[in-house]
Amino acid sequence: MSAALYLDHNATTPVDPVVLDAMLPFMTAQFANPSASYESGRLSRRAIDRAREQVAVAVDADPSEIVFTASGSEANNLLIQGLARAYRAETGAVVHLACAATEHPCVLAPMHALQQEGCGFSTLPVDTQGVIAKTAMTALPAQTTLTSVMMANNETGVVQNVAELATEFRATHRGWCHTDAVQAFGKQAMSFRHLHAAGVSALTISGHKIGGPKGAAALVRDRELSMHPIIYGGGQEGGLRSGTENVAAIVGFGLACERASTDLATRAKRALDVQTWLEQALRQRGAVIFADEVLRLPNTTYAAFPGIDGETLVSLLDRQHVAISSGAACGSGKAGVSPVLQAMGVDPVLAKGAIRISLGMMPYAASDRESVERFVAQLDVVLGQLQRFAAVA
Repeated sequence: MSAALYLDHNATTPVDPVVLDAMLPFMTAQFANPSASYESGRLSRRAIDRAREQVAVAVDADPSEIVFTASGSEANNLLIQGLARAYRAETGAVVHLACAATEHPCVLAPMHALQQEGCGFSTLPVDTQGVIAKTAMTALPAQTTLTSVMMANNETGVVQNVAELATEFRATHRGWCHTDAVQAFGKQAMSFRHLHAAGVSALTISGHKIGGPKGAAALVRDRELSMHPIIYGGGQEGGLRSGTENVAAIVGFGLACERASTDLATRAKRALDVQTWLEQALRQRGAVIFADEVLRLPNTTYAAFPGIDGETLVSLLDRQHVAISSGAACGSGKAGVSPVLQAMGVDPVLAKGAIRISLGMMPYAASDRESVERFVAQLDVVLGQLQRFAAVA
């Protein structure tokens, strides 16, 4: 049975019905391979070209800068592994990689894998609010080849000043900067053109976070950036991502990007109003809100109730048909203390109680005040159960 109340939009979003309608023809009658030379194949190719233009407009980039992939994780791996291997092959120099201590595993894991192959690796520390200081960039080794900083954290919602950090890095280093913008896109305005001018050479976005389908994402990159592919084959996507294109998913992704970048300021204000009410209600019930002193996404609340296990709370709410998360949804259900909160220096006992409530921001699935009030009512029921259990124990 699906959850009656879904408040885990940072994990994934329902597909926008308008997006689904646009995808359906490419899953039925218009199924041709876009590499085919006959008419139906050319129609599929034009649909991909149109989607590439939609993505480019949404992030203020040129269509030629868009590389379609099957996920944000793949896009990040393509950038990190592809750039590192190209740089090593072309220069013979040792590659040195760096990323924030609070990065998503799909950035940390490929960097750690390359470290096992002989690359250098540095971690950018964060403060107690999860923010990276500018001085952390200048402190990186002089030979740093690539640094990656998430634009908005998927757990805490903390927004980094990526342009400022990239400018600081480029003032003292010759390497490149990348930002994982998967969680930020559709929730705050962004311009690859402006980021590139500040020193950012690539960013990543994904479809299923913004009302698009799973199976479509993009790496937006400077065309001069030299990368080796990580998937070899027919040479699609300019030779950077071989494999027959998922036309339906790409079409849906393109339209989702267009819709996610529309009326953004109004949607963000509406989400912020709901978030403010929610966090006030949580504090009244004894919750600690993480990173509440800095800029965060208007839909993301990461909190803990001292003395209450987060996984237990999530499980009991699930029985009430309420879907929230105990942290990131990309850890294969692994329990324990969030590495993000560890990096922020949060007490491990408190961190084990972390829960994440992430509101929907798109009009077709927006989390309104009424839905959040329903969540708080169910939360009161569950907290009461836990208090009774504690009293008996």
